Amino acid sequence: MYQRKIPIDYDCGLSVAMEVVGSKWKFCILDEISKGIKRPKDLVNFISGITKRVLQKQLKELELHGLLEKTIYTEVPLRVEYNLTTSGKSLLPLISAVDQWGMGFSSQLKTILETEA
Repeated sequence: MYQRKIPIDYDCGLSVAMEVVGSKWKFCILDEISKGIKRPKDLVNFISGITKRVLQKQLKELELHGLLEKTIYTEVPLRVEYNLTTSGKSLLPLISAVDQWGMGFSSQLKTILETEA
């Protein structure tokens, strides 16, 4: 079993937050699920650039951390859906604020990266 080399500092809110949502895809996944996209196949289609393998790993972590709940429907073909938990819903204002900041900063970042190249 995997054992962490550097333990999580549970007295630092930023460390805890980064442990739970600190990845390239988790905010995008939570945002899409909050909009009603609940099946992994649909998430792959709506989140450009994410692979099925990475999506499954991220969904598993979000479920483990209590931000998502998974419902498996025993029908043919098997159907799986994800929903936000109360903890997951509590992140939505933060996700919205980060999205707004990113949209406001995007033109500046584009300029910076174009002049760098």
